Amino acid sequence: YCVEFRTESLSHHCALENRPYARWMQYLREGHTVCVACQPPAMNTDTRRCSGDGHNAHGGKILHWEAIGNSQCQGTWKKIRRLEHCSCPLVHSFIFT
Repeated sequence: YCVEFRTESLSHHCALENRPYARWMQYLREGHTVCVACQPPAMNTDTRRCSGDGHNAHGGKILHWEAIGNSQCQGTWKKIRRLEHCSCPLVHSFIFT
């Protein structure tokens, strides 16, 4: 499954990232919708959920995220909805880890 989030805030360290494998961090923006896929091995085999997917986070609850590979690139987002069938665009698509 996938979860759509709206980015609320992010640190300026994301825009400073220039390592080839991590340049995607430069394109994060406040107010953008991002899509995050929950796939094995991040998916818990018992609950069939990924940690941090915003389960039971409704009513505009602010959730925190951190980019793998640059712990200084972090911020907040709000869950929009869960999608059982992922149809994430190639841009602004991520995977839970």
